[in-house]
Amino acid sequence: MCGFAGFLDIQSNTADRPGVVRAMADTLVHRGPDDSGVWTDDDAGVALGFRRLAILDLSPQGHQPMQSKDGRWMVVFNGEIYNHSELRSRLEPTEWRGHSDTEVLLEAVARWGVERALAAFDGMFAMALWDRLERTLHLARDRIGEKPLYYGFSGGTLLFGSELKALKRHPGFDGTIDRDALDAYLRLGWVPAPHTIYAHARKLPAGSVMTVRGPDHVIRPYWSAKDRARTVAGTFTGGRAAAAERLNQLLRASVSLRMQADVPVGVFLSGGIDSSVTAAIMAEQASQPVHSFTIGFDQQGYDESPYARAVANHLGTSHTELRITDEDALALVPRLPAIWDEPFADPAQLPTCLLAEVTRKQVTVALSGDGADELFGGYGIYRSIPRDWQRLKATPDWARMMSRGLAAIPSAPLNGLAGLAALAGRKRRSYPGYRFKKSFEDLSAGSIPEMLGQHYSRWRGMPNLVPGAHRAETIYNDPTRQPTLSDPALQVMVLDALGYLPDDLCVKTDRATMAYSLEARLPFLDHSIVEFAWSLPTALKIDGDVGKTVLRDVLYQYVPRELVDRPKMGFEVPIGRWLSGALKGWADDLLSESRLKSQGLVNASLIAGCWRDHRSGRKNWSTELWHALMFQAWLEGQS
Repeated sequence: MCGFAGFLDIQSNTADRPGVVRAMADTLVHRGPDDSGVWTDDDAGVALGFRRLAILDLSPQGHQPMQSKDGRWMVVFNGEIYNHSELRSRLEPTEWRGHSDTEVLLEAVARWGVERALAAFDGMFAMALWDRLERTLHLARDRIGEKPLYYGFSGGTLLFGSELKALKRHPGFDGTIDRDALDAYLRLGWVPAPHTIYAHARKLPAGSVMTVRGPDHVIRPYWSAKDRARTVAGTFTGGRAAAAERLNQLLRASVSLRMQADVPVGVFLSGGIDSSVTAAIMAEQASQPVHSFTIGFDQQGYDESPYARAVANHLGTSHTELRITDEDALALVPRLPAIWDEPFADPAQLPTCLLAEVTRKQVTVALSGDGADELFGGYGIYRSIPRDWQRLKATPDWARMMSRGLAAIPSAPLNGLAGLAALAGRKRRSYPGYRFKKSFEDLSAGSIPEMLGQHYSRWRGMPNLVPGAHRAETIYNDPTRQPTLSDPALQVMVLDALGYLPDDLCVKTDRATMAYSLEARLPFLDHSIVEFAWSLPTALKIDGDVGKTVLRDVLYQYVPRELVDRPKMGFEVPIGRWLSGALKGWADDLLSESRLKSQGLVNASLIAGCWRDHRSGRKNWSTELWHALMFQAWLEGQS
C-alpha cells in the first residue's frame, strides 16, 4: 500500500530538503513499515519521500522513489495497478528489473505519456511523477478516490502527501482552520472534497491529474464519473439473467486481479450480501482455504458474527472471529482523531479499525465488499429520495415559496411561539422551532442533490454552528459537479459515488486499515463494474423495497439465500449508550461551554446546550454530538 510525501520548492525556501522530506515521509510509517526512500533534486527544488508496505516484488527492485529506465521520470506511488501483467505484455520488449507494478507504471508513462497511461491503469492509486526533462510535476489519483492525495501551497512551495500529517511536518505549512470546511464537517460528519480542515490544503479530486510547472498549476480530469454516468446510463438492454451473468463475470475478473500478491491475502466477512459474494468468488478461485475475518459484539442488535460464521462454514474458509467488548472499543476512541488526521465522525470507523487490527495479524491484504450499496441500490435513500422528489414537484409553487420564506426565519421566534402554545395547555416538544425549520427546508429543496445533502446533514434548522462561516461548495450545492440524469434513483447513486463514497466510505476504509499496515482492496470499485452498474436500468437493481437485486442473483449462485437474506445491519456502534455511560466524563470535558468559548471556533452555547439536553434525556443528540466530539478530540491533539 505505502505512503508518500514531497514538495516542489520553487523559491528555494526549504533548507535541508532531504531531511525535511524524510521527516514528512516518516509520519507515514504505519502506511509503509517495510522500507523507506528519499530522492531530491536541489537544482529543480523537488523532493520525494516514501514509506513502503511490500506487496508485489518484495525485493529491493520494488524500492521507491523509482526512476524510469530512460532516466526521465521519478515516481512515488501509493496503491496498486491491478492490470500490471497485461500492461507489461503491451510494453514488451523491455528489459525489466523486477516484477513490481511500479516499474510497469513508470514504463507506461515513459512510453505513452501521463494521461494515456492513467487511462490504461486499472487500480487504486495516488502518485507523484516528476518529469526531469520538462521540470514538471504531475499528481494523480484513481478514478473513484480509493487512495488519498493532499496538497497545499505555502508561499512558493507546493506540499503534497498521502495524509495531512505529512504536509504538517514541513516547516512552511500553514495550519489555519478553514471555518467553512469546519461547518460542512459538523453537518456531514466528513470534510467534503476538495476541502480539508485546513484553509491552505486541499484534496486532489478523484479521477484527476494536477500538473505543476513553475508557479503555474492546472487540474483536469482524465476520467469523469459525471460524464461516464451520463454516457452509459440505461445502455444495458438485456434481462435480469443476462445482467447477473455479466456482473458475475466482471466480479470474478475483479476479484482475481485483487488476489494478486506476494503476501497473504484474506477477506472481511460480515455475512451480508457484499462481503459474502466477495468471499465466495475468492474461495472458488483460491487453491487453499481463504482467510476470512469478522468481529462480534457482545450487545445484541450490533452483532453480525453468527451470520458471518454460517457463510464461512458454507464456503469452507479459514475463519477468524474476534469478540469485542465495550472496553475494547472505548479504548480505541482517543486514538481515532490521530488515525484520521482531520475530523471524521462515521461511527463505523471504530469497528473497522478493530477488524483491521485482528486481520493484520494473519494477512497483509484484505478484500472488502465496500461500494456495492452505492452502485447497486442497497440503501433506502435510493428509493425514498426519488419518491419524495416526485411528491415535492407536485407541491404547489406557492407552498414551496412560502416554505422558503419560513425556512429563513430564525429558530428563536418559532421556539417562542411554541412556548406560548405550551402555556395554552398543548404538549411542548423540545426544540420545536428547529423542527419547524427542518420541515420548511424539506419543502423548499430545489433539486435531488439538495435533498440528498439534507439527508446527510445534521444540526438542521439550528442557528449557525460556526460563527463567520459561509456555506462550503459541495457536490450537493454546486451544479457544475452534479450529474444530469433522467433516472432519479441513478442520479442519487452517482451523487454518492461523487461524494459520500470517496469522502466518507473510502476514507474510513483507507485510514482504518492503513493504521495497522493492512492493504484493503475493493473489488466493486473496479471502474468496469462501476460503469456497468450505471448502465443497468434501476428495475434490475431495485425491486420494490429490495435493493441490490442483480447482486443477490449473483450471490445465490454461490450461497443459499437463507444464509444471507436478512435485514441490512451495517457496522453500527452504540454511541448513544456510550455517551450516557462510559464516555460521559470525556464528553463533559470536551464539550464544556467554557472550553468551547475559549477556542472560539464553534457556537459554544448551542453545542454545550445540546450536550446538557442530551445528558438530561430531554432530546437525543448523539449523532450531532459525535460530530462535535470528533472535532474537539482532533483539535485537542493539535496542541
